[in-house]
Amino acid sequence: MAKALVLTGGTVMGSGLLYVQAAQRLGLQPITLSADPSRYDNFAARRVETIEVDTDDLDALISECSRLQEIYEIAGITSAADSFYATVGKAGGH
Repeated sequence: MAKALVLTGGTVMGSGLLYVQAAQRLGLQPITLSADPSRYDNFAARRVETIEVDTDDLDALISECSRLQEIYEIAGITSAADSFYATVGKAGGH
């Protein structure tokens, strides 16, 4: 089973790209969860999977992460945006 790093919120540019690169160096499949996947079109060339989900809806995030666990071994759930840290912590605890 492939391992993945799930990224949510604020991963479009800057430090988000660093998260993607670090995940790939570690052999992880980066997966971005976003309410607006079109913001991540630049990640397609980097083989980043982008999934549409309401990132303001904790239940939706947990549901999507649970679905992904059926496909991947989730190495972690994180965000490059500090405004998402509490949400990521709650989603990762399920």
